Amino acid sequence: MTINRAQWRVATSVAAILPLVAGALVIGMPSAQADSAPHGRAALNNTKPAWATSTADKGATADSTQVTARVYLAGRDAKGLTAYAQAVSDPHSPLYGKYLTPEQAQARFGATQAQIDAVTNWLKSSGLTVTDTNQHFISVTGDAAAVQKAFATPLHEYSKDGKTYHAPQNVASAPAALADAVLTVTGLDNAPHQSTPQDTLPGPTAGFRNAGPFSTYYGQNVATTLPDAYGSKVPYAIHGYTGEQLRAAYGAGQYTGKHVTVAITDAYASPTMAADAAKYAQRNGDAPYRKGQYSEVLPSAWTSTDSCGASGWYGEESLDVEAVHAVAPEADIKFVAAASCNDPDLLDALNKVVDKHLADIVSNSWGDVEANETPDLAAAYDQTFKLGAVEGIGFYFSSGDNGDELDNTGKKQVDSPVNSAWVTAVGGTSLAVGKNDNYKFETGWGTGKALLSDDGKSWGTLPGAFTGGAGGGTSSLTPQPAYQAGVVPDALAKANGSTPMRTVPDIAAVADPNTGFLVGQTQSWPDGTVSYDEYRIGGTSLAAPVISAIQALAQQAQHFPIGFANPAIYARYGSPLFHDVTDHPLGAGRDIAEARVDFANGVDASGGLKTSVRTLGKDSSLQATEGYDDVTGVGSPAPGYVASYGPWFKH
Repeated sequence: MTINRAQWRVATSVAAILPLVAGALVIGMPSAQADSAPHGRAALNNTKPAWATSTADKGATADSTQVTARVYLAGRDAKGLTAYAQAVSDPHSPLYGKYLTPEQAQARFGATQAQIDAVTNWLKSSGLTVTDTNQHFISVTGDAAAVQKAFATPLHEYSKDGKTYHAPQNVASAPAALADAVLTVTGLDNAPHQSTPQDTLPGPTAGFRNAGPFSTYYGQNVATTLPDAYGSKVPYAIHGYTGEQLRAAYGAGQYTGKHVTVAITDAYASPTMAADAAKYAQRNGDAPYRKGQYSEVLPSAWTSTDSCGASGWYGEESLDVEAVHAVAPEADIKFVAAASCNDPDLLDALNKVVDKHLADIVSNSWGDVEANETPDLAAAYDQTFKLGAVEGIGFYFSSGDNGDELDNTGKKQVDSPVNSAWVTAVGGTSLAVGKNDNYKFETGWGTGKALLSDDGKSWGTLPGAFTGGAGGGTSSLTPQPAYQAGVVPDALAKANGSTPMRTVPDIAAVADPNTGFLVGQTQSWPDGTVSYDEYRIGGTSLAAPVISAIQALAQQAQHFPIGFANPAIYARYGSPLFHDVTDHPLGAGRDIAEARVDFANGVDASGGLKTSVRTLGKDSSLQATEGYDDVTGVGSPAPGYVASYGPWFKH
């Protein structure tokens, strides 16, 4: 029986018992030093980027330089918001699951009109022009001189990654009288803050097809004419798993996600998404979409379409939508599009979900490296995640596709906003599903690629070059949340020093493009035609919607929203409810590989073929080991995981 929302929502009267349990679940917040501010001012901590150092300082920014910024509002009870979000997410708390409606959350924690008016008057009196106002922020524009007057810091030019950007010379501040009203300010620096889809294959602007031979299940089609790898013949790569195979591997059982809504946020929106999704379902044995099951929430206009590569996001959307439906075929899907790939627009899309409670589960397959995240922006994201938590909304983010990011950025680091302690970070695996949809094994996703020699008699040096792998590691910004204490080994949590920090990911699912998912999408082809086709795809872009769909099944079993899931996930750690994924599931020292054939031009055989062997479980410096690890977290869902959320299960 499904419980009506009115039965699990809670009235504001529960606040009376909140102080008794507020300490039950302490979740780490981004690190913040106590920044100083001029007399009569309140410091907006961490609003000066870490890269704005004296050695990088190239002098004052011209007073006439135009700046666009957002002043985020703290609301009427920022500490109370954090405490309630902690308590309502903790399975051991008497407030667990006692969620608020958006209206109740706004009434208790949102900004008052008096706060909005006071902040607006301050900004206008400083010479800034207010361009937008809502319950979350006030947008302003103005020149650098007005910025200095408003925030009591000049802007200077700084060198960063071979380019020059402006940023505050000192920490920004607000009048002391507004200390409780202002959360932070973003936009005072103009370094890029753009997210990219976590995707390992090209977007639809140019069509893509996989060459064969394939295996439809792991080990089906062995490459008998190709050289041995690791002492034996290897199977051809998977053609692309379907929903039936993934549901079986992760123990979906009879659950379908009925009466659960999953939101998906991405930048932009494919104009053929609904038609593509319907065709994909029909061709691959998924349930047809019922009327209204898929819907879209679009912005009034698109921005930054060139710099963001707008059409490149269509493949991401296709993957997210089709993967959720394949695994949770009766769940409603609401696609919430951001106006661009810039953080303010992506944050606006997330806020739409929260403000109107559009869904209980939010899948997000995008992000940036942590080095590009400023603590002020992290604070704005976390406020949204906490508001979602008090309403029973959980956010799931892909952990990234570049392993430890060293090859990609020259520095080992995690991604953001997946580094937030308030989201579920989804890592990736290489998945082997057998002939009768039986789960065979998983490794951590990390691929080594070695090409076939010109004479076809040998492979290049194995395992070959690293081509991609699940993101993971230890945050430099976010302290360790309580739910990770005692689970994450100190060797990982303290990788950056003596203080335990947030470690990514939390949970994992299939991500390897060589054991990936079959996706359908309308694409353009070299002959000028545009048509629907299907291809195999992977990345933690796949893992995030798969886990989101699994959580939709679990919510169906639980009969009320799971909300912020990490405390419940970690409470199940070490049990048979997870596959404990390692890089060598067949035994120590036994490497696993697949053969893969690709069209050289990505479309057809006219440009020739490229044959390679792909070794599994080779993720940069990250390793999937027994227990928690920074490739797969606590592991992947096993049979019993979904049902464990049922009311009859003893936690």
